[in-house]
Amino acid sequence: MNLNALDLNLVPVLRALLEERNVTRAGRRVGLSQPATSAALSRLRRHFDDELLSRAGNGYRLTPLGTTLLDRVSSAHDVLERLFDTHNRFDPAAADTEFTFTTSDYALAVIGEQLSRTIHAEAPGVRLRFHQITVPAVDDIAATLAGTDGLFMPHGFLADYPAVELYEDRWLCMVAADNATVGERLSQDDLARLPWVVLHHRPTDYTPALRQLTMLGVEPRIEVVVENFQSMPFLVAGTGRIALIQQRLARKIAPAAGVRLLECPFAAVPIKEAMWWHPTHRQDARHRWLREVVARVGAQVNAKGSADE
Repeated sequence: MNLNALDLNLVPVLRALLEERNVTRAGRRVGLSQPATSAALSRLRRHFDDELLSRAGNGYRLTPLGTTLLDRVSSAHDVLERLFDTHNRFDPAAADTEFTFTTSDYALAVIGEQLSRTIHAEAPGVRLRFHQITVPAVDDIAATLAGTDGLFMPHGFLADYPAVELYEDRWLCMVAADNATVGERLSQDDLARLPWVVLHHRPTDYTPALRQLTMLGVEPRIEVVVENFQSMPFLVAGTGRIALIQQRLARKIAPAAGVRLLECPFAAVPIKEAMWWHPTHRQDARHRWLREVVARVGAQVNAKGSADE
């Protein structure tokens, strides 16, 4: 494909058309008149040799190719926007920009509050957007990093990408406060006997402690599978179930959920949380400032947790 023949101005129009599924609204969103937006749609249809939007009653629906492009155009648009928004200088106090993060609910609960407060104090015009991490996002990590300013994820899953170190954490076991079948200490027999609440339960799960449990010969009897960590205490409370939870998160939500926290009866792999980022951001002054702030906040969170132990 000859990139010189492409009109990059069509990228935001394509995104608006596919997301809005309406020519008038899409044009209003990108600042074009309806005739100009219709003309852009015609050009896009010729380029892709596809209608992209097809009539469905009083509205439009996406063609199969349009649906495929919808999944790709937002990432492509974000990458282009970051590419051409790269500067050698960045003044946080005067900045009017947005940073996007991809994160688990766990990392957001641990570091999100302090990070948002610090950025607001130093760069009041900066907006933050947090996307929930998904299994497909982990499976296609290159595309995920290309479309975000930072990915919060522990060490042990990524390689060959730069990272900002944040804080350390450790795993605890969690049972209902009124679970009379569990004493003050857990045994490996308890881990095999009790039904489990787990996260995702796929090869890309980011709970290495649970994987370590299977390596010890204990096959957890899985009863509930969830998509986020914060729901786990409430699915353990009042039942005979057990789950693994990070200590920093447990301090925030476990007391309100009616659960009891116990040491793991095995040497659970500690957590070393980091913010991973794409190498294309390396020379961007805007992103350098962000990395410095994230590192500073991570060190503060880590020091606070150490002092509380």
